Amino acid sequence: MKIKKWQFHPCGNYRERYAQELSIFETDFGRLWLCVGILALFGIVPWVFGPYMIYIFNTIGIAAIAVIGLNILIGFTGQISLGHGAFFGVGAYAAAILATTLNCPFYLSIPAAAVITAMVGMVFGTPSVRLKGLYLTIATLAGQFIIEYILLRWESLTKGTMGMILPKPSILGWELSGDRAFFFIIFACLILMAWIAVNLIRTKYGRAFIAIRDNDRAAEGMGIPIFRYKLLAFGISSFYAGFAGALYAYYSVSITTEPFTLSLSVEYIAMVIIGGMGNITGSIFGAIFITGLNEILRWLTELLMNLGVVSSSGLNMAPLREFTFGLAIVLFIIFEPRGLAEVWRIVRSSFRLWPFSY
Repeated sequence: MKIKKWQFHPCGNYRERYAQELSIFETDFGRLWLCVGILALFGIVPWVFGPYMIYIFNTIGIAAIAVIGLNILIGFTGQISLGHGAFFGVGAYAAAILATTLNCPFYLSIPAAAVITAMVGMVFGTPSVRLKGLYLTIATLAGQFIIEYILLRWESLTKGTMGMILPKPSILGWELSGDRAFFFIIFACLILMAWIAVNLIRTKYGRAFIAIRDNDRAAEGMGIPIFRYKLLAFGISSFYAGFAGALYAYYSVSITTEPFTLSLSVEYIAMVIIGGMGNITGSIFGAIFITGLNEILRWLTELLMNLGVVSSSGLNMAPLREFTFGLAIVLFIIFEPRGLAEVWRIVRSSFRLWPFSY
């Protein structure tokens, strides 16, 4: 019996060209849902939610940009850093100085601040040529304290404890004011920076980062100049932190040194771990989780204060935030070390295979 060719139907996703292997989305269905999600993000969210919820969304977007950079350093290159919060502050102050002193426009001061932060990050990433693991972590911790001291004490440049006030940004005559206007800018930047990060990991630089993370000696034996790539990873990570910090400075209008402490660096590391190390989407999940957790704790503190359980100062609830973050990190490391990105992969696979169990 002769069987015609058209009677055979593929039962899987088979790749026949290298372009298919390198594609970010395996099917057109994934591309369709990406477009639907972007349209819903810009067409529904800013107009449905109130100013407070849009503020939370903007906070998530800024944090996600910074965490994507930290994930490139920790998740893909295996270099632990406790100075990411300080680099975030460098970007914020660099944008403020460029805007107030040099009258640099908004659309130029943000990338310029990111480049300045990248150079600072590469300076503090220099110890990675000799140090790794715990010793490199301590070196980046020292960088955190050094940058904090400089931002606070260099009063002629940073205005010290007085802080700095930025002018209202504008793009082509359109003045950005209010949460809704910044929503479009922040999430457009987030999509762009996430797209750059995803494509970066698919290049030879991304493969070199992963090789260094898995075994730096083997990577060096294969001809990868590990110091050059480690320094590049610090620069890229700091670039993302500076970019996010510059956005934060313009969004907040005024900045001081108080937010850019060690606790902010620990918070970013928590986002990486909970979201999923070595996963760009996980960085966004981690930013959503930790920012939402912060808001829940703030709401819980206000509730207990209104009930009279704690004093009006709320000082009795201060350790709750650190305890909750630590507990969340420990629980994720024990039950799902790959983070929320792995949970999302499992859920997505379940829908893909439904109603079959295999």
